[in-house]
Amino acid sequence: MLKSKHIDKLCLAALALAVALVLLFLFLGQAGIIRPAERAMGYVDRLFDQSRVHTVDIVIDDWQGFVENAQEEEYALCSVAIDGEVFRQVGIRTKGNNSLRLTGEYGLSRYSLKLEFDHFNKGGHYYGLDKFSLDSFFQDNSCLKSFFAFDMMSFMGVPTPLASYVWVTVNGVDWGLFLAIEEPEEAFAKRVYGEEHGQLYKPSYRSLKAENADVALRYTSDDPKDYDNIFRNAKFKISEADQRRLIEALKTLSAGEDLESAVNVDEALRYFTVQVFVMNWDSYLGRTGHNYFLYEEDGVLSILPWDYNLAFGTYALGMTDPIRDPNIIINYPIDTPAEGSVMLNRPLYHDLMKNNGYFARYHAYFDTLISAYFESGLFEERLAQIEEMIAPYVEKDPTAYCSYEDHQLAVETFQTVCLLRAQSVRGQLDGSLPSTLREQSENAARVDASSVDLRDLGDFDDLTNAKEKQDAAMARVCG
Repeated sequence: MLKSKHIDKLCLAALALAVALVLLFLFLGQAGIIRPAERAMGYVDRLFDQSRVHTVDIVIDDWQGFVENAQEEEYALCSVAIDGEVFRQVGIRTKGNNSLRLTGEYGLSRYSLKLEFDHFNKGGHYYGLDKFSLDSFFQDNSCLKSFFAFDMMSFMGVPTPLASYVWVTVNGVDWGLFLAIEEPEEAFAKRVYGEEHGQLYKPSYRSLKAENADVALRYTSDDPKDYDNIFRNAKFKISEADQRRLIEALKTLSAGEDLESAVNVDEALRYFTVQVFVMNWDSYLGRTGHNYFLYEEDGVLSILPWDYNLAFGTYALGMTDPIRDPNIIINYPIDTPAEGSVMLNRPLYHDLMKNNGYFARYHAYFDTLISAYFESGLFEERLAQIEEMIAPYVEKDPTAYCSYEDHQLAVETFQTVCLLRAQSVRGQLDGSLPSTLREQSENAARVDASSVDLRDLGDFDDLTNAKEKQDAAMARVCG
């Protein structure tokens, strides 16, 4: 029989071990290494297996006509062979906002696309997937920006659309390397939240000149008509009860009290950690205020990631010129990630950060991202693996916006930008660098990013230079 003092020691040791394990699992879960359970869906390990480049062949009668009518964003009928497996009666259309418009204005033919399996064929799907998009890497010569933004979000445990690289052909003729992205609709909701999921919205403005308070998630009244930019963009059929729950959540958010009854606070803090790190102002934290998904369940709101082709400092509407002064962008403060008039009109960020406990947790998540994703070497290892996999496809891409040499330069630039950003954030966290706009106006300390030219990640000159190549590719497809 063990003596009492030995039992006490064993109990204390067991308690210490239990506490350590709990802390370890909390850290691993927060770092995205252990993630919440998700429903098994057949498409996850097929199209979205990230260990290889997949193949997508689009078979369509009139590709020339489809491209010529791209600005209409209307669905056309096609068949799609994914890794050799054919799916018929699939809907295809172009997608995008500025990227769609500018591709047309520059006379180009490489559009981002949406493929919808149940548009013409009710109940159609790809192993449970209803829709996915093909991102064209518009203004992303590295072909890495969206992939790694999603990768960081997933790493931090934020519900994130799946993504993988695909080699696209049209009627069997090479068209180029694209990023396949799971569209957040029915399949996404079931995979992440289960069969009894809540409502999903993609808030977006009708006009940038309007106030767009609803896109900014500001409460203005109890009238659903004041939230047209949200409810008009619902992914599922909504009821008056759905509208009341969402409006009530925004009302609670505006009051600034009992926030956890209206917002998935912890998840939002992790979302904003990555969102601020990747310097994306074509987003909720920018003047446009859009490019996110909003999920509501039982009156609780979650903000979900979307659209990162202009992240990593390559879009900064209204800010000091980011092209000629990367020191401003790469060192942009993590505690005031937008100028005052924008910040005050973004309650989902601003009102959370007014809470000292949430603000401290936001910093703790930044520490996790920097230490576990960047300082650990994981980012550089992951980048090397992805670039090795996609480089041969970029080199032979007939419609790429840039040359292979420009792609290699963009990859080097992307790595440098991310590592310098991580270094700057570390300094802001430990107090050696200013972390607000006011402090930066008084303190010139910065991580030196003067060697970086952000235009190397993708610029308008690439659009002009790509026309001849894309015209030739179109002629081969249509010949």
